[in-house]
Amino acid sequence: MVKTDIYDYINVLDKAADASALRNKAIANNLANIDTPGYKRQDVSFAANLEEALRHSRFESLDDKVGSIRMDRLRGKQYTDSEGYSYRLDGNNVDIDTENAELAKNNILYNGLTQSITAEFQNIRSVTQK
Repeated sequence: MVKTDIYDYINVLDKAADASALRNKAIANNLANIDTPGYKRQDVSFAANLEEALRHSRFESLDDKVGSIRMDRLRGKQYTDSEGYSYRLDGNNVDIDTENAELAKNNILYNGLTQSITAEFQNIRSVTQK
């Protein structure tokens, strides 16, 4: 069997897209619970997890760092955002304008990630067809 790192970037992009999809679900859940007393908004963090994985690599080049990431540890982490904060009397901290802006931002990110994955596969296809 041949060991190759040809899919390293695709694997990281795939994990980022998974985290973005999870964030989309969290935002949708926040919007669905906008009138639920005591509900606290949920969010998903991925960028910090990726930064940590890259920072703790012993390699110098980005290619080597990406190749050394343990994919089983790279995932989005859901958390309760501003748990002790609420500007409403019912204890809910979901703001519809913030959620809609975050949803739009996340959709742009997801589309960019899927386009990057497609471009990486096109690069691989063009190299292997020569």
